[in-house]
Amino acid sequence: QVQLVESGGGLVQPGGSLRLSCAASGTIVSINTMAWYRQAPEKQRELVATITRNGSTNYADSVKGRFTISRDNAKKTMYLQMNSLRPEDTADYYCNAGVLIPAPYRLLEVWGQGTLVTVSS
Repeated sequence: QVQLVESGGGLVQPGGSLRLSCAASGTIVSINTMAWYRQAPEKQRELVATITRNGSTNYADSVKGRFTISRDNAKKTMYLQMNSLRPEDTADYYCNAGVLIPAPYRLLEVWGQGTLVTVSS
């Protein structure tokens, strides 16, 4: 019914940059808060950054000053600009959103399938 699809992952050297995208599709009334999570091997999934519909942002301490979350409501797309990447940023990155669907108006928590970011020389 509603899907989130991440893209932009790949292999990058330490100090490099990547931009991730998360595009929503389906029958959607609105998208509320969106977030990026990541999960490294044998680790718990952790919150990276959040952004409200109006653009208020929060970041994990580990990425402050290096990552920037943004969204384009017209395109129903969220982005994560990642600069100064470190090996410890290596993880599967997932997008998450609260999505309002048409009547009877349910709010769904939707996850993308993940995209792999590998930071290595």
